[in-house]
Amino acid sequence: MTDVHGTVEPGFESVREVFAEIAANEARDGGAQLAVHHHGRLVVDLWGGDGVDGDSLLALYSSSKGAMALVAALLVQDGVLDLDRTVASWWPEFAAEGKGGLTLRQLLAHRSGVIGVDDGFSMEELADDRRIAARLAAQRPFWEPGTGHGYHALVIGALVGEVILRATGRTAQEIYEERVRVPYGLDYYLGLPEELEPRFRTSLPLLPTPAQQEFLAANPIAPDSLMAIAFNLHADPPFDNPAYGNSRAVRTKAPLSGGGVGTARGLSRMYAAIAGELDGRPPLLAPGTLAEFARIHSRGTDLVTGGENAFGLGFVPLATRHPSLSPLAVGHSGAPGAQSFADPATGLAYSYARRRFGFMSGPGAPENDRLIPAVVEAAAKAA
Repeated sequence: MTDVHGTVEPGFESVREVFAEIAANEARDGGAQLAVHHHGRLVVDLWGGDGVDGDSLLALYSSSKGAMALVAALLVQDGVLDLDRTVASWWPEFAAEGKGGLTLRQLLAHRSGVIGVDDGFSMEELADDRRIAARLAAQRPFWEPGTGHGYHALVIGALVGEVILRATGRTAQEIYEERVRVPYGLDYYLGLPEELEPRFRTSLPLLPTPAQQEFLAANPIAPDSLMAIAFNLHADPPFDNPAYGNSRAVRTKAPLSGGGVGTARGLSRMYAAIAGELDGRPPLLAPGTLAEFARIHSRGTDLVTGGENAFGLGFVPLATRHPSLSPLAVGHSGAPGAQSFADPATGLAYSYARRRFGFMSGPGAPENDRLIPAVVEAAAKAA
């Protein structure tokens, strides 16, 4: 990936320079997009790489968890959902196997312990939140609910989505379409219309360097580990990341844990509607709602990944990973290396999307560590 296309507004030229440097050093990359809004204005709109332009629709995987969190926050703000009410009060079947005391707040903070099923899911099941939810209702938790946290990689959307469906009679995808995507004209879809299929670009698998291949071979994931269960690696066949994102069924049904498809421009615009006024409309989330969803509810060792991390409610509090951001910055990453967020303290909304999987880039590809400070510095000078 060498050629960089697109535009930046005056004052953001340094961001283009960083993006171009990254592009020049990513010869095996499959293309990337970067979009940034500042106080509701698109100030960075860049792309480059094989077959990728600014309108290319990419599978952005766990980025859809951010859209799920936004819908949940809107319903809490409306008084339709109560964070401290039990999941089973809406969904009685979920109380099986000692899960009856789990609250919606604990679920959104990845504290349920219901990270997968004992024998794994099929790809057909993973494309359908209702099928996932039906199996999870009867599943034993893998730790006592509420006592620890671990990344619910492939199931958090089905769990929260089922609560939303039971509470409202409508799917989270339908609510997102009506209240967020259509009003703001977002190029990010929870259910890709068939007529937009020609714009979709398939996800590309990781091309590990010899050193990376050696690391992966020396550190296999045990099939009975919580990591394997959460990422469905114990299933037969085990979970295939590119195949999931490239599945038409996944793109159509849009499971909330990872089925969203769109452009960096589209996701940045979604977060711009959180970061501040957009198109003359007030921010989607009131300050109190945003502060509660941004507040860290889980922090420390993740029982699934074994690493240190933090969760707000559905969103990831980005300042824990990117210190140039404020404590109000909320967003989510996506498996190929995507990263998106809103930072209401600075009026910034950011989305970086890439087509090829990066090495261990689920929390966001390392190039975000260079791009985000460049964006924050440029915005501060432009303010």
